[in-house]
This record gives sequence, structure tokens and C-alpha cells, in this order.
Amino acid sequence: MKKNLTLLFLASALFLSAQISTGYYSPAEGKTDVALKTALFSIVGSHTELSYAGLWTAFQTTDKRADGKVWDIYSNITNYTFGANQCGNYSLEGDCYNREHSFPKSWFNDATPMYTDLFHLYPSDGKVNGMRGNFPFGEVGSATYQSANSYSKLGSCSFPGYTGTVFEPNDELKGDLARTYFYMVTAYEDRVSGWSSEHLDGSSYPALNAWSVALLLKWNAQDPVSQKEIDRNNAIYTNFQHNRNPFIDHPELSEYIWGNKKGHVWNLQSGIDDFKMEFLLSPNPAIIALTITADEDNLKYTIYSINGQQIRSGNLSKDKTISVKDLDNGMYLLYLNSEYKKGIQKFIVKKK
Repeated sequence: MKKNLTLLFLASALFLSAQISTGYYSPAEGKTDVALKTALFSIVGSHTELSYAGLWTAFQTTDKRADGKVWDIYSNITNYTFGANQCGNYSLEGDCYNREHSFPKSWFNDATPMYTDLFHLYPSDGKVNGMRGNFPFGEVGSATYQSANSYSKLGSCSFPGYTGTVFEPNDELKGDLARTYFYMVTAYEDRVSGWSSEHLDGSSYPALNAWSVALLLKWNAQDPVSQKEIDRNNAIYTNFQHNRNPFIDHPELSEYIWGNKKGHVWNLQSGIDDFKMEFLLSPNPAIIALTITADEDNLKYTIYSINGQQIRSGNLSKDKTISVKDLDNGMYLLYLNSEYKKGIQKFIVKKK
């Protein structure tokens, strides 16, 4: 029996920073390079400091999955209950979750307020976190350890510029962690030159060494901001630290500070959605597709669930269509991006 498939599109755009107070980023407008980074430091560097014990409670707001369980950043087989499965002792993946300093605390000598900054602290499986240790992030060539389903890896680095042991997070979280690192070296610009890490160069600017800049910019571009990141950013701002991660609100900032937009003036319009998206239903129900009208070629797309889980990504075809016949009923986010532009649109798949 043939099924009828209907796509309903929501006309309203998704505003990434709907909860930002007016003028929050105004001090950074008109700045370039080091001055831009310093302006962002003046905006986000001061925040409410949490207690280490308070992180357990904060995670219940910042890192809750749609099913109410803990959103684990390093493992995709866990189903931890907040409070009940805190580490403690562990021996196997799936035993308990802990408070992971994704930017290892040894790099900043366990100092505060970095020690409890929620923007780089995430719930993670104890065993996998223990295997990560304080190794830098990178892309693994030959793995010496892999978590279940090869979700996270440890091994020798295959990314140009570094050959030591690195920890590689899953593809769907690489952008999250790149934007975390951009935040850390910006929010603590006045301290970062005294820190020690394979990612750092001992300065306040650029703070990150060349291979790390290349790696993190790559991850930032390949894994766009998800709804989960947006919600987490808003929760930390509203409920806990009262500052934001500017690289989530404006992911293009990293290119203006470290990348191919250095020397260009940044302003609030620099990364705003300037794609004109229109969606058409393919006439044949067997080949349902999104047809996108955009004023630019060489576009990449990512489809997310409404909870921020990446469903599929790729390069937009020459005829600017994306097949969605395999998607289940539900609401999704379509993210389009090119080198300097981005666009986001909600859509609903409804099968009858």
C-alpha cells in the first residue's frame, strides 16, 4: 500500500541567540583579530563562579537528553540517571558518569574559576574519560583504544603538525569541543599565557598554536552549531554563570580571530542568515526531496533532530535538492553553510 508523504514547513526562522540581552556583543563590533578577541574577553571573561559540587545539579539542566537521561559526551551506550550514577569507582564503560574537564584541569594547574566553568565541563563516562586522561584532542590514525561503537578513540595523531597521542571525540561533537576551546582561550585571555598544553603557544594571542588552530577551525566548520549547544549556552547564561560562549552565538568569530577572515572587521551582521530558502515537495512521493533556493553554490547541509542529534550531512547537489524520504515523522532542523554564510530552517515530516 502506497503511503502519502507530506512535508510541512515552519515559516519562522530559528534565532540562535534569542535570549541574548540587547547590546551584549556591541563592544566587539568593528574589531579585528587580537582586538576582537580582547573585546570578547571583556564581555565574557567575568562570570558567576560555581562550586564543584554544584556541577552535578547544573548538569541536570545543561546536559539532559530528551528521555531525561544524562547526555554523555564521550560514550553513546550509556543511560545514566542524574544523581544515581555519579562516579565513584568504575572499571567498565557504562559504570558511572563524572565531571569531565574537556580542557584538562592540569593544563591550568587546577586553578579557579576555570576549574568549575560549565562551558568546558561535561558529563562523561568514567572509563572513557579515564582513558582520555589529559591528552590533547586530535584525529587518530592508529587507535590504541576505542570506546563502544568506536564513538571515541585514543591513538597517534594523523592531523598535520602533531604526532603525539591524541583523543578523538565523535564527529557529532567535534564542533562543540572546538567552540569550547575557542571560548577557553578567549574567556581567560589574561591567564592563558601561563598555561601549558600541546594546543597552546604560550601567548595571549593567538594563544593556540598553528596545528591546533587548523584542527579546531576544521571541526568548527564541519560540525555546525546544534540545538543542543544553543540550549546549553542559553541555560548557562540564564541560570548559572551569566555569561555566554560567543563562538556558539557567532561561530564565524573563529575565522575572524584565527582564520581566513583575519583583518576583516566583524559586526553582528557578519554571520547572519543570508540564504533565501524555499522548500518544494517533489511531485513523486517515492522521491520526496527538499528543493532549496539559495543565492550561493558550494553549500553544505546538515539535518538535525529537534533535540540536536545529527541525522545526516553532506554537500548540496547541483540541483539543490536533499532527499528526505528516509526520515521518520517529526520535526527537524536543516542547517546550510558555506564559507561565510549560514542558514537554519525548521521543517516537519509527516507521513500518512
